[in-house]
Order: sequence, then C-alpha cells, then structure tokens
Amino acid sequence: MQLSAGGRIGLAGAAVVGVAFGMARYAYGLTLPNIREELGLSELVLGIIASATFAGYLAGLVLAGPLAARHGSRAPTTVGGASGVLGALIVAFAQSPGLLAAGVILAGSAGGWVWAPYSDIVTRAVPLRQQPRALAIITTGTSGGLVLLGGLAVLAELGSWRLIWVGIALAAVAAALVNLRLVPKTSPAPVVNSRHRASSMFAALRGPGAYSVAYFAAVVIYFTYAADVLGSSALPAGAVPALYAGIGLCGVVGVATGTFARRMGSARVAGLSLGAVGAALAMLGLASDSLAATAVSACIFGAGYMAGSAVLAIWTAELVPERAGEAFTACLVVGALSSVAAPALAGAMIPGLGLGILLIFAAVASLLSGIALVLRASPQRTAVGASRQ
Repeated sequence: MQLSAGGRIGLAGAAVVGVAFGMARYAYGLTLPNIREELGLSELVLGIIASATFAGYLAGLVLAGPLAARHGSRAPTTVGGASGVLGALIVAFAQSPGLLAAGVILAGSAGGWVWAPYSDIVTRAVPLRQQPRALAIITTGTSGGLVLLGGLAVLAELGSWRLIWVGIALAAVAAALVNLRLVPKTSPAPVVNSRHRASSMFAALRGPGAYSVAYFAAVVIYFTYAADVLGSSALPAGAVPALYAGIGLCGVVGVATGTFARRMGSARVAGLSLGAVGAALAMLGLASDSLAATAVSACIFGAGYMAGSAVLAIWTAELVPERAGEAFTACLVVGALSSVAAPALAGAMIPGLGLGILLIFAAVASLLSGIALVLRASPQRTAVGASRQ
C-alpha cells in the first residue's frame, strides 16, 4: 500500500519523536531509584540532574532553528537522532555523577532537536487537510515510545537498569534510519525580518505560552517521581513498567486530538488535558499504594499527556501557519524553562513537605490552570500570516 506524504512523514516523525520523548527524555525518571541506589546521590543532586536534562532539551530547541534555516528542517531531526544514540550510550556506561549528567543532558536534548522541525515539515510537505492528523500522529508517537520503555523496564528487572539505556540507543538508531528514508529534504525557509510580524506572533501565542508553563511543569513532575512513588509503596515490582506501558497505551487516543480540536477548539482541549494531568497527579499522590488507583492514574495521565502535546502543535500551527515551526518552538522554549525549574524546585521541597504533598500541590495547580483555560477559551482567532481557508 502506497503511503501518502502525510502518512510517510507521520510514520517517520512518530518513530523519532517516540524515541526522543517517550524514551530518552523520560527514562531518567524510570531509572532514578536504581541510579540513587547504585551511585548514592542525594535528592538535591538527583533533582538538579533532572532539571539539567531539560536544559539540554532547551539547548536543542534553541539550536534547531538556526540549523534548519541553513540546511532545511530535516537536518535537526538527524542531529536529534544522533544525540539520542550517544547520550543513551553514555548513561548506560556512566560510573560517576558527572558522566551520568552529561549523558542524560545529551539524550534529553534529542527532543528539542526533533519536535518543532516537524511542524515546518508538515506545513510545507503535507496537504492542508491532512496536517492536523499528521501532527497528532507525530506527537502520539510518544505513546509507542513509552510502551517500549515499559517493555525495556521489564527486561531490566532480570539484569540492570543500564539495559534500558542500551535499548534506547538501539531504538534511536532505528528511528533515525526510518527518518532519513521517509522524510524528504526541505529547502531552508526564507528569512523574514519583521518586528511587526514578530510582535503579532507573540501576541497570538499568549494562550499557548501560558498553557506551556503549566502543562510541562505538571508532566515533568509526574514522570520524574512516578517510579519513586510506586517503588516506595507495597505494589509489586512490575508496577513501574506497567505504569509506563499503561501511559503509552492510553495515550494512543492522542491521534484523535485533531478531530477534538476542530470540534471543541484547541484552547478547550488544552484545558481538558491539563485537568486530566492534574487528576492523575492527585491519584498518584493520594493512593499510590492501590493498584487500581495507579492503573487509573496511568490511563488518565496518558490521555491527558498525549492530547496535551498534540494540541500544542495543532494550536500553534492554526495561529501561525506560515511560521508553524517557529511558533511551536517559542512555546516549547517556554515549556522547557518550566521543565528546568520544576524538578529542581521539587527536589528542594521534598525533604520538608514529602513527595505525596508535593504531588498534590502540583495536581491542584494543574487542575486550576486547566479550569481557567477552559473558562477563558474564546472562539478561534484569526491566524497570523496567512488564511487557513
């Protein structure tokens, strides 16, 4: 069967984003209990390293734009694949905090290199009607990555946590090859220097920007400490891998985000996603010793996480169609700053408050932000730059 342009790019993008986000970016949280035990690191140091992974992600975001401007939008996705491979291998063999930090920073940068460029690739190479679906498929690739990560965690139970990172490196190689095969090269986008256009873009992105702060902070708190919470409860040893697999499986609903956004409006979908993530955090903080509650938390989080990621790509492409990658990058940079601050702040607060209270605090903040976004959602605004007719 001959795949359409949207299908080919969606498949390749899903593979690359799935490894970069579903595996490389969040594997640190999954392996954190084992890292603490083997390397003997404090909560503060672990929190700082977690923040550093998102600093690497932020660096990838910032550098992807100039690279795409010179060599086309596929170039950053190739660099991101290489970063994922090398970073995962460094972590797999790290014997010191410094080497561990270097590896997770490099692996964490992969997501920054690869995600935003696909918005430009899709808007330039995929027919308009297929674009929301292609963007949703690419983002929802994270679900497949999480399922694979859960499977690697089960295998690691028989050996070492380091096997998880070896598996990530191998998956990154495969995804990079698929990307080179299926994604066409694009010429660099023309550079437009216009202060008015820049101010118009940032005005249009106030809603997505505010959403990014709350969404990424809540998501990184969940992923960083979920394994810790379950590991300290009376649940079976397989609960952590099952949690990640459950998040991935339930996150497949993110494929339908384009349809939901068209019917309800992107702002409302974003608000509902924040509410779902908040509810999942609350259940994790209040009932982590219950297998049923943990399973529900994983399912709710998976749906909210994946829909929340997909709707940000769709929302920014709707508002700024001619500069979709740049608009998406702007919101991701805001989210990355939030992601950098959240784990470090959490690591400083946990000794005094306890992890459970921290999760409940994060849950309330996410829920309130989601409610505010839904209540303030306005009719679809006119896109900046070009009509979507």
